Amino acid sequence: MGIFFKLAWRNMFRNKRRTLLASLAIGVGLAALIFTDALVLGMENNMIQSATSTFLGEGQIHRDGYQETRKVEQTINDVDSVVQQLRVSDQVKVFTQRLMSFGMATSPSNVQSISMVGVDPEHEKQLSMIDEAIVDGEYFTGDNPRNILIGTELADILDVELNDRLVVTLSEAHTGELVQEMFRISGIFKFGVDEMDRGIGFIRLSKARSMLGLHVGAHEIAIQFVKGEQIGRDLDAPFWREFTKSGNVAEGWAELQPQLSSMLEYTEITTYFMGAILFGVVILGIINTLFMSLHERMFEFGVLRAVGTKPREMGKLIVYEAACLSLISIAVGIVLGYIITWITTLTGIDYTGIQFAGVTFRKMLYPVMNLRMFIEYPIYVFLFTTVTGLYPAWYAARMRPADAMRRSF
Repeated sequence: MGIFFKLAWRNMFRNKRRTLLASLAIGVGLAALIFTDALVLGMENNMIQSATSTFLGEGQIHRDGYQETRKVEQTINDVDSVVQQLRVSDQVKVFTQRLMSFGMATSPSNVQSISMVGVDPEHEKQLSMIDEAIVDGEYFTGDNPRNILIGTELADILDVELNDRLVVTLSEAHTGELVQEMFRISGIFKFGVDEMDRGIGFIRLSKARSMLGLHVGAHEIAIQFVKGEQIGRDLDAPFWREFTKSGNVAEGWAELQPQLSSMLEYTEITTYFMGAILFGVVILGIINTLFMSLHERMFEFGVLRAVGTKPREMGKLIVYEAACLSLISIAVGIVLGYIITWITTLTGIDYTGIQFAGVTFRKMLYPVMNLRMFIEYPIYVFLFTTVTGLYPAWYAARMRPADAMRRSF
């Protein structure tokens, strides 16, 4: 085994240029695969963080059926007990209650249908990014119950500015009677999502309860976990079973945003497809390199066979050469992959403002490196390269000494 490895290693450098080009081509393919995987992983993290931190949260609790009907009277059952359970749960980092209702916003210039959301200002800013999205004015300050936050597009439609007044019309939960209140625009936000910038207004939770005729209660409890989005992605986590009871339903972001989950699965498939293409290029490069080396040394192989070298040993030499080529290529690929990915983790890629799968990127996109991609992919390259060398090895083993020596002249 030792002698075959030494011969194979020396043969690799008999034509340094060809070996360098082949190893560089295979190494670039490996580096591209490492970089692609790191970029996809970073994109997944960015998409999940953008979706969950903007307003959604990593999980939510609703009354069973509320998501389908959006009826105002369908508040969470025994909300005080649910809130108490969340407070003592060691998995929950922060949570906030919300009330939601369809209504009308009226200005002196126009009328627009909106979704009115009542929020708890102190808890809401710990979970969502409403306070960070304010572009004019300020987040809820003081204790004025008539403050309202609206989006930039809604402000354009209603032709209003900061400190202007709006009349909001809602329907009471149990009686269905229309209720009107006047609010002052204390802040204008911009999330970069048309649905939110155009169709949502935020008021205080206490004021929303008063208008809807609900002294207590909430339509939604948004949750952020200690372990980040992991629980929200795990549909079988015990947390969801613990809070799905008494007519309430607890769901993670993966269920609340099925299009995002589907897109994340699609990106994983894309990575595998990209890997298949790159490994196809690797296979072609290996076969080409080994056959070129084989034909250049046809006379040498003919002599080896003539002096009694067994076909099995001839094939073994070619396989060892393929393994040596893979080791060189892996070293090149790991170095290139690490350098390119590391530089990109410092500079980032600006995807901010771009919408994808219903999610708007709000932060720079940074690749995420881990040890797995620097171990798993090189192993695949080594195995593919070695297995690919079996075909040139089979060709060399079947070579007749007289034909090999004749072709060399």
